[in-house]
Amino acid sequence: MAASADDDFELNNRDYYSLLNVSRQATPEELKASYRRLCMLYHPDKHRDPELKSQAEQLFNQVHQAYEVLSDDHSRAIYDIFGKKGLEVEGWELVERKRTPAEIREEYERLQREREERRLQQRTNPKGTISVGVDATDLFDCCDEDFEAVPGGGIPHIEISKMHISQSIEAPLTNCDTAVLSGSLSTHSGSGGGSINMSVRRVTSARGWGEVEFGAGDVLGPLVGLKLFRNVTSRCFVTAQWGLQFSPRGLRPSCSLMTARHLDQNTMGYLQWRWGPNSAMTTSLVRDTKSSHFTLALQLGVPHSYLMMSYQYKFQDEEQTKVKGSVKTGWFGTVVEYGAERKISRHSVLSATVSIGVPHGVTLKIKLARASQTYLFPIHLTDQLLPSAVFYATVGPLLVYTVIHRLVIIPYTQTQKEQELELQRKSSATDIARKKQEAESAVLLMQESVRRIIEAEESNMGLIILNAWYGKFVSDTSQKREKAKVIDVTVPLQCLIKDSKLILTESSKAGLPGFYDPCVGEEKSLKLLYQFRGAMHQVISADTDPLRIPKQSHRLEAES
Repeated sequence: MAASADDDFELNNRDYYSLLNVSRQATPEELKASYRRLCMLYHPDKHRDPELKSQAEQLFNQVHQAYEVLSDDHSRAIYDIFGKKGLEVEGWELVERKRTPAEIREEYERLQREREERRLQQRTNPKGTISVGVDATDLFDCCDEDFEAVPGGGIPHIEISKMHISQSIEAPLTNCDTAVLSGSLSTHSGSGGGSINMSVRRVTSARGWGEVEFGAGDVLGPLVGLKLFRNVTSRCFVTAQWGLQFSPRGLRPSCSLMTARHLDQNTMGYLQWRWGPNSAMTTSLVRDTKSSHFTLALQLGVPHSYLMMSYQYKFQDEEQTKVKGSVKTGWFGTVVEYGAERKISRHSVLSATVSIGVPHGVTLKIKLARASQTYLFPIHLTDQLLPSAVFYATVGPLLVYTVIHRLVIIPYTQTQKEQELELQRKSSATDIARKKQEAESAVLLMQESVRRIIEAEESNMGLIILNAWYGKFVSDTSQKREKAKVIDVTVPLQCLIKDSKLILTESSKAGLPGFYDPCVGEEKSLKLLYQFRGAMHQVISADTDPLRIPKQSHRLEAES
């Protein structure tokens, strides 16, 4: 199985035009001529040695596959637009063959959508949140003026005061319908509850969708809801929601309506009206740019009305660092928050926020988001506004993060990067070794043909390749490095000579028979020293430049 995967990888990365040494505008006659020539060279029946016969069979199949695709107008059009991956899409055999490139692109997108719909049947999108509330007020009670020490109090008591766990998964039913199943469990001060919800969302058009929700819980009772979304214009949308809660106190209906509008490229305005147990009217302004995020919100309602303003600055660094601050004031009091957020790995983001409020006291909120899972740790430090609590809530996380970052995160990320680089090096080395072996096999198969070509060219004083090198050339003082980055392609190029001419197309030379890429990702060139009509010639050509030899401009002046 591994070998088969490697062969598929090889064929996926080989350019058919380069393999046949024809241009992308090649006529059927040119394709056929190149195909016949390569078939004569690689036909398995021409080789008696079992190893050479096996190598010839592999190269013969690659040439045959390339010709089979390019000689068929329909397959060639698909290959020219999408490459080999386009040919792998199921369903082309049912498509009318006489299609324009635009029609082929449209049909490809349709087939891709059908394949994506089949994949949707196997997908879920799990999301989860775990929140653990910690009561650490005993740490700072001694700083309160009214605190009375208890003899033998010992170590401060820290306890988990509340916990909340929620999880949801998506189950795509069709390309337009999605079912979402979610559940949650909560506990606080010794009592708890749970709920389970199921909703079905249907995308009715490119401008809107609707969702029906059913829920049940041990506290509030069953729930039935309906939610609608609609794009009114390209700059404005509306969301409406209705709900009916069957609580122990009777039916509790609720509804909400929200409209939003793009005020400019980076600014959104929202207006929301809610009716029910917590009726309110809220308006907010949100501006999000590459370097900052600003929110201003005003709510008038029962039982809470408030004014809130927040600002977040985004640093343009690799860790995507953000610092933020907000102030919120209303009938409940005033809360000031500040904090920071930073990406600590490819899939993990860590943030810490200090919340200072009246009458809520001081709370440190730590949040870790990893992929689609979120972990929250609100640590309540004190019910009073104590400077010591504010100081430790600010400085403590910074010190802990600095230590963990230096001793754990940096070594871990460096180890990960080194492992990835090592895997890339091994993969690249394996790939190059495989291609090198294939190129060497092709050169062995060319030997007899090259001998006959050289004899014919010598008898006519024609074109003979003396030396040919392909790869990345460096200075003359680094011969060792140069040899490591270039390969000898004298035999493959001599094999391509016909009627004292060598014609190479604009494709990368790495795809030619007998060639391989000795320095993946680096700029390469082709250097030739050849003889024509008894005179020496030399040329250096860029990898993707077309080349025709002989040329008078390549001739070397005779030394006096």
